[in-house]
Amino acid sequence: MGCAYAQGVENHSSPRSSPRTAAFFDLDKTVIAKSSTLTFSKSFYQGGLINRRAVMRTAYAQFVFLAGGADHDQMERMRTYLSALCRGWNVGQVKELVAETLHDLIDPIIYDEAASLIEEHHTAGRDVVIVSTSGAEVVEPIGALLGADRVVATRMVVGEDGCFTGEVEYYAYGPTKAEAIRELAASEGYDLARCYAYSDSATDLPMLEAVGRPHAVNPDRALRREALAREWPVLDFHRPVRLKQRIPGLSVPARPVLVAAAIGAAAATAGLVWYAGRRRASVVA
Repeated sequence: MGCAYAQGVENHSSPRSSPRTAAFFDLDKTVIAKSSTLTFSKSFYQGGLINRRAVMRTAYAQFVFLAGGADHDQMERMRTYLSALCRGWNVGQVKELVAETLHDLIDPIIYDEAASLIEEHHTAGRDVVIVSTSGAEVVEPIGALLGADRVVATRMVVGEDGCFTGEVEYYAYGPTKAEAIRELAASEGYDLARCYAYSDSATDLPMLEAVGRPHAVNPDRALRREALAREWPVLDFHRPVRLKQRIPGLSVPARPVLVAAAIGAAAATAGLVWYAGRRRASVVA
């Protein structure tokens, strides 16, 4: 890791001193090398949730996302498309498919630099919070895999039949991410001036501005320009690695919930808190 990474974390002799602090991580292209939602398209196809045409469309969306990131308009189009696509999906089946393929699909694309940074923040006594625009059914198991303390993610409306209605109950995007961070800070006692945030996209500027120690990770052009103008650290993450290959050297070996994530979606998300916006915060069990 470069000098910018080495300067990213400050260690304290009293890790749990008051007030508390946290490190907030965007997920896609910040902690993992691809879009978390789009990565599961093949699994959803094999599970009968989507057809071949949808697989091709999501593959193209993944290419666009990786090639140059996604601006606000592209994110809105993707949200509309995915909301319509998941209408009628059984939530239980989605969780099962994610749990069954989590390690095969996500484990190989986790940035080594991000995993090390998460470990360093935990060692320094900080909570780690994943803040992602992707759906909770995908983000929560990934958060458990990474050993995150909390997860903020988009949540879809679920009907009485246990299926998605296609409506969005809480959209974790742009200013909404910053609002969730501030409300978490109020409820958990985080001192935002001493907290950290990491993202690759200019759409996350509100989240980065909400903390005292923002970092741009693999930034798109707009975020790189802002980061340089504001003298924010710019980090380069480019080494995906399987977490199981890093286990012998983990500084906090009890954090990653690898076995639970493999057992099933419910167990994989045990102990994580996902934040549902202004209306409520609830513990996933």
